[in-house]
Amino acid sequence: MPAKASHQSDERILYSCYSDISREGEQFVPEHVFSYGLEGSNDLFINGKNYTFKAGDFRYIRRNQLAKFTKHPVPGGEYRAISIRMDQTTLRSLSEEFNLHPDKPYTGEAAIILEPKPQLKAFAESMKPYLEGTSEISKMITELKVKEIILLLLETSPELKDALFDFSEPGKIDLEAYMSEHYKFNVDISRFAYLTGRSLATFKRDFEKTFHTSPNRWLQQKRLDDAYYLLKEKGWKTSDVYMEVGFKDFSHFSFAFKKAYGVAPSRVA
Repeated sequence: MPAKASHQSDERILYSCYSDISREGEQFVPEHVFSYGLEGSNDLFINGKNYTFKAGDFRYIRRNQLAKFTKHPVPGGEYRAISIRMDQTTLRSLSEEFNLHPDKPYTGEAAIILEPKPQLKAFAESMKPYLEGTSEISKMITELKVKEIILLLLETSPELKDALFDFSEPGKIDLEAYMSEHYKFNVDISRFAYLTGRSLATFKRDFEKTFHTSPNRWLQQKRLDDAYYLLKEKGWKTSDVYMEVGFKDFSHFSFAFKKAYGVAPSRVA
């Protein structure tokens, strides 16, 4: 069963439902997200840390993060969760209306399991009529619900104000540390540039100075080295390796691997 979105033109509220098998993948999280699990569990790798979210958990994920996930249905059942994207337009509107601004730089985790306070439980209950019905959530209701959860988070987790109302772009950070942590994410070079606080031209220039090669060459070799290790030392199957190390396309992985090592990945033993 595919994931179900609440509204075709406004996907700030997303109802995800998978059955029978686990689903895994990676994604860029461009906006702050509030979500809660209804059934099953979700393993999340984000900002160098692993998290497991279970049914009944309320969670917050900070914007501008790269994440890997595995969603596990319960045996014989489903994985179900609700995600609400707190977009910058709505946050800026609330900031202006209520004079909300960060007091200091946010230093909390990129992903947090929130305390299940009554206000959040009541909010989850209020969503049920829209999720159990067959009609889409209207744009007006979506707008109200997004604003409601932002204000509830400010009430139940006031420290999140420093993250939610920080509208600055990512600042310039240590390039070597970030790339060494995130090189397995298959995203465009321009995305890496943005997340490390650089223009594309500056990113390429800084990268050459740091790694003495181009970003594309470094990424490919780093991923191939990991693939060789997993095949040779860990006995992984070829079909499981290429996505794990950051390749989206198996044929490209196989071609690049053979060019680098002189042997097809299936023949590594």
